[in-house]
Amino acid sequence: MPDEQSRTDADSPSLSPVQKARIDFARRDLEFARAEDLGQIPAGGLILMIERLRTRLDDILRLVDETVSQDDGREDR
Repeated sequence: MPDEQSRTDADSPSLSPVQKARIDFARRDLEFARAEDLGQIPAGGLILMIERLRTRLDDILRLVDETVSQDDGREDR
């Protein structure tokens, strides 16, 4: 993960601290989900995990849209 973090920060210096935090939260949730033994989680826990990941995916897709629109605005100038 440290390699991913340094690569991401180096590749996207235009991200704000809030945007970087949103990415970090998504990474943590994904890392947590990958570390879990899904066969041992009760159905309710799986539903909560899926909802959390769906929310994070939606947030990251919005972040991508934000950064793309920011980049498009810079190119128009």
